[in-house]
Amino acid sequence: MRQALAEYLSHLGLEKNSSAHTVKSYREDLSQAIEFFESKLGADPKPEQLNTRTLRAFMAWLHEQGYARTTISRRIAAVRSWCRFLCRRGILSSNPAEGLRGPRLERKLPHFLSKEEIAQLLASPDETRPLGLRDRAILETLYSAGLRVSELVGLNCTDVDLAEGIATVRGKGKKERLALLGPAACSAIQRWLPSREQILAESGKSNDAIFLNRSATRLSTRSVGRLLVKYLKKTGLDPRTTPHTLRHTFATHMLDAGADIRGVQELLGHKNLTTTQIYTHVSTQRLQETYRKAHPRA
Repeated sequence: MRQALAEYLSHLGLEKNSSAHTVKSYREDLSQAIEFFESKLGADPKPEQLNTRTLRAFMAWLHEQGYARTTISRRIAAVRSWCRFLCRRGILSSNPAEGLRGPRLERKLPHFLSKEEIAQLLASPDETRPLGLRDRAILETLYSAGLRVSELVGLNCTDVDLAEGIATVRGKGKKERLALLGPAACSAIQRWLPSREQILAESGKSNDAIFLNRSATRLSTRSVGRLLVKYLKKTGLDPRTTPHTLRHTFATHMLDAGADIRGVQELLGHKNLTTTQIYTHVSTQRLQETYRKAHPRA
């Protein structure tokens, strides 16, 4: 089984172009599953020994251990994906995970900022300082294009066309898409670029990344999270806000303004429309709240 797991992880990284983080998550989830299978089937079991009863026993064990529904659902999904891979490779003649479903999840509506709150956040960096210019450009870009933070830090200068307001973004699975940058984001990036060049000149380094730290190296996703926390404290905005909140805010504001959901799906880089539809629920909920407050017979 462990050899079959190694082959699957190699398939994810090399053939599916999954990120290192995704491969790590699958390794952890499936390693736990294999440990459970070994306890039931004996040392070094073969994949062919897997059956639906063993998989259901694993799911029951996860519940008994008190894992959250989201964790159980993710681990069952990993097992299903692995079993499909084993079937495609001819290692399994039938799929024992067919029909195996994780627990029903409560779909929470995403947290987002109001137009007034996002304006307050965007104005919070001190643009008299080089890194303040950078931070303003980062926040403007996250909100303007609805980027994932990993997509933002992966941007190179050659990926951004400020004249056209377009950025080439590498999303999940290293799939490329075009993201749109509004005038405010383009202007903020333009103001940051001279400071970027100065940082590179002083360091004697070269770097293609558009967003750099003081050491002239590419920013990490954690660095972006930390700088956002700083501005949340400065403005007193909801501390639950994360870089991904700005992506939620982008989608919610677009749909509130009447944008086509298919267009928003494409801009976000969502594979499935159902992922984008959660934002229509946000807009509908806000509309209902407004109706209940305003209508005399609501």
